[in-house]
Amino acid sequence: MVDRESVCKACEGTGMLADDEGWQYMCSVCHGEGTVHKTASRQAKLMSVDNNNRLLD
Repeated sequence: MVDRESVCKACEGTGMLADDEGWQYMCSVCHGEGTVHKTASRQAKLMSVDNNNRLLD
């Protein structure tokens, strides 16, 4: 049984996110795991974007 409290709300447990054009990338909240641990730090990581606000890897 899946604990609903630990499911990543950003990617809904899939571990992947998609932009407006359909490009898929790893979830930056759960790092592709699909779950968020309650003990994990909630500090946001600043990411680089291009002129179209697409994330730069």
